[in-house]
Amino acid sequence: MLPTSLLYLTFVLAPVILTVILSFAFYDPMLGSRWVGLENFQRFFTDRRSLEILWNTLRFTFFAVTFNVSIGLILAIALNRAMPGWLLYFFRLAFFLPVIIAAAFVSIVWSYFFGDDLGVINYFLRLVGIPGVRWLTDASTAMTSIVIMDVWKNTGFFMIIFIAALQGVPKNIIEAAVMDGTPAWRQFFRITLPYISPVVFFCIVYASIGALQVYESIVILTQGGPGDATRSLSILIVEQGFGSFQIGYAAAISVVMTVIILIITAIQQLLSRKWVQR
Repeated sequence: MLPTSLLYLTFVLAPVILTVILSFAFYDPMLGSRWVGLENFQRFFTDRRSLEILWNTLRFTFFAVTFNVSIGLILAIALNRAMPGWLLYFFRLAFFLPVIIAAAFVSIVWSYFFGDDLGVINYFLRLVGIPGVRWLTDASTAMTSIVIMDVWKNTGFFMIIFIAALQGVPKNIIEAAVMDGTPAWRQFFRITLPYISPVVFFCIVYASIGALQVYESIVILTQGGPGDATRSLSILIVEQGFGSFQIGYAAAISVVMTVIILIITAIQQLLSRKWVQR
């Protein structure tokens, strides 16, 4: 256990402790450091720009989690039925393939889809007489564009997990419900969903943690713009820490983001006691 413990202490625990310490200090590689207490946190929560970026992150998280989990479940239900084996594997591969592609490559491809003048989507919209949309350069549509790309990339992951969960639902209970004439929607909400509720809970927590740390897709598609319309906390941390060399402030933002993740996870854990079947 010693090598693993040393690696964990060196690359996980030590950086976390150092980040927490730096969050209470002003640190500059050239000017040195000094203890400032809660000044960095006060700066974050009193700065209108940082609060707007926090709102962007929470807004993206809400829509990304909602659509990734719900669409993944819908696709799983659609594919969890009798069909030719080759067709089933084709659909599973088609929806899961984007998951294994790096986010940077996916973002580059989607930047050609979302282009204003030469974008693929606007090209087809103009063919049917619809004016082109400024997908990435308009503050009202930029975040929507990033959510669309995120759902396209990640929903296949949740689909595969839900398919595995659906295959574990006892078939004899479903058959009994069918023989009793229970409608399909009632079978889903009264039998299927309670059985897979632990998996649904896992997917919601997993998707939330990932969405709160979104970085690559926004940097490549919009660089956080237009303005700060799509800038996330992760981007702000990098800009402050490695762009402005405000190491202490960047560490404070990291601590805030970690606490937000813990709070959201704790809330989800508390709510799960009411609807997750143990």
